[in-house]
Amino acid sequence: MMTLMVNGGYLAWREQALRALAEGWSPEELCWAEASPASGRQGQQIGLEYEALHTPLSPPVSLQEPQAQQPVSSVSVRISKGLAALLQDAALCRAPARWALLYRVLWRWHQGDRSVESVADEDGARLYEMAKAVRKEKHDMMAYVRFRHCGKGMQPEYWAWFEPEHDVLEWIADYFSKRMGGTSWCIATPQGLALWDGRNLQLQDAPDNIEALRAGPADDQVEALWLRYYQSIFNPARLNETALQQSMPVRFWKGLPEASLIPAMISEARNGARRVGQFSAVARMPGKSVAVEAHSAQPYRSEPSVLEACRRCGLWEHATQAVPGEGPATARMMLLGEQPGDYEDLAGRVFVGPAGRVLDQALQRAGIERNALYLSNAVKHFKWKGRGKQRLHVSPSQAEVQACGHWLQEELARLEPAVIVTLGATALSALLGTQVPLAQYLAKPFLLGQTWVIAAWHPSYALRVDSAARREEIVSSITQVLQMGWRLATGSATDAGLAAGINSAA
Repeated sequence: MMTLMVNGGYLAWREQALRALAEGWSPEELCWAEASPASGRQGQQIGLEYEALHTPLSPPVSLQEPQAQQPVSSVSVRISKGLAALLQDAALCRAPARWALLYRVLWRWHQGDRSVESVADEDGARLYEMAKAVRKEKHDMMAYVRFRHCGKGMQPEYWAWFEPEHDVLEWIADYFSKRMGGTSWCIATPQGLALWDGRNLQLQDAPDNIEALRAGPADDQVEALWLRYYQSIFNPARLNETALQQSMPVRFWKGLPEASLIPAMISEARNGARRVGQFSAVARMPGKSVAVEAHSAQPYRSEPSVLEACRRCGLWEHATQAVPGEGPATARMMLLGEQPGDYEDLAGRVFVGPAGRVLDQALQRAGIERNALYLSNAVKHFKWKGRGKQRLHVSPSQAEVQACGHWLQEELARLEPAVIVTLGATALSALLGTQVPLAQYLAKPFLLGQTWVIAAWHPSYALRVDSAARREEIVSSITQVLQMGWRLATGSATDAGLAAGINSAA
């Protein structure tokens, strides 16, 4: 078995991989090893002065990607742009046997197996996983690197400490060199240093005393201002520890100056500070006493209605609120629907949703003002089932209709309407106290005691049909029933045709 040494990251691996391809070595014949970074920095210690940082551990690095030195026995391998990007990113992932995986992918591609670039392939999936982890680490390092000012006249001017999980220091150093212009800085990690003097970028292995440099410069006045600002904008009332740790994982706190404040602020919020916001600062502010009467200091709260407290069935558990009937107490005509819909449940009013708009259209055609009628439902709570983010209507059971019958009888006793127009089969059955077919009573007035009752389609039925002609037929039928009921309510129903259609309830 051949052992190939990688010393220098992706470019060094590419050189060795091309050599292996030229020799025709399969992945099973190779053992990949990586040179230890400690070998090049024995006995080296540095401080925060630029002269000490600028030790000749490695030559300056060009910002342009250097061309790898081609081996003597070379082979030309053409790969896709996407695969090249995956290989370069995956090479930065600190994963076991990363060089072996990269060579296996390259070997399979060279043999004509293009499926290796697919995420559905076992090697391809692992390659995508490694590349994704590296790209996330690049993004996190751009977001969480915090530079601290080293002091006036110091070189470098700014210092930062970060502990990346993958080998992204060279990439991020290139990014900050373009972003920060001629300002000198140093980014230190447990694995190495990146130095920028305003013109040249230098990468070094980590010195022996790298842990002693973690704290960085001690007197950073800008950082003190930042900590004061961060503490002042913290609002305990909006504390969400789960969201905090998702957006700013704990492992990044080591390099963030504000991280030392977070545990104490969370502890204060847990102990009740969320009630008063920034309580420490508020307590020091001068206050002013304002004399008010005791009853004026209490907010007005309307008394809960008896209907709102109804627990006669289980529908109240999943409804937003009970939806009472509405209309003038002297209304001669009452419209009775089935139950509130989604819109009605949220608004607390009857017939304000799509079915309500169809009803308004029918009332307009009939020439009847809505505010002259009393509108209600046989069931006062919304019954529904969830589908994604939607709440879909579910017809109430007979037991639930009977449980709400108490409120319907209370409304009828209070209003004593001359005419009741029932909309849909549920409303008709609730009024009669037994289940009956709607078609048998549709548009046929009959007396229930001293009250006229006329059955009509529910307006929502017009919304469920596909045919425009059928929809128009339903709306016209509802309009005719409303006109018939209004004539009965106002005492103008004297024609023989209407009288002939009247059936007396048994």
